[in-house]
Amino acid sequence: MGRVVSVDELEKELGAGPHERVVFTDGCFDLLHAGHLATLRRAASLGDTLVVGLNSDSSVARLKGSDRPFIGQKDRAELLAALDPVDYVVVFDEPDPEALIARIKPHVHVKGGDYTPDELPEADLVRSYGGEVVIAEEVPGISTTELIAKIRGESSR
Repeated sequence: MGRVVSVDELEKELGAGPHERVVFTDGCFDLLHAGHLATLRRAASLGDTLVVGLNSDSSVARLKGSDRPFIGQKDRAELLAALDPVDYVVVFDEPDPEALIARIKPHVHVKGGDYTPDELPEADLVRSYGGEVVIAEEVPGISTTELIAKIRGESSR
């Protein structure tokens, strides 16, 4: 089971232990679903330690709208930390994880299949220190956007 830590605690943990290949992924993880789990499993398979950067409540609201998140950051962090693939969860307040990545310098940065490397502002940073950017395969038909539409009765399914 993973742990929810501050950025300072994470830096200390990563510096103190045998973390040969650190993998990082990030997101809002609002309405956690099987697509998220697939991405986390894929990310964990690429290294020894998986760090999940979690957008804070205020960051989610800025990115997704004032009615989001549906689940608060404390609960989202605890849910993520309870998943087998996850070693650490760290909350960040910026719109993208660039500052966090600059501090921890993971060997691999993984994003879900709904992105391309060109859409990631942090991709150049990761590559600048020799890191790798991996886009995990998307799970068709499973997304937070689709779930929200279905809940709101906006989906044809």
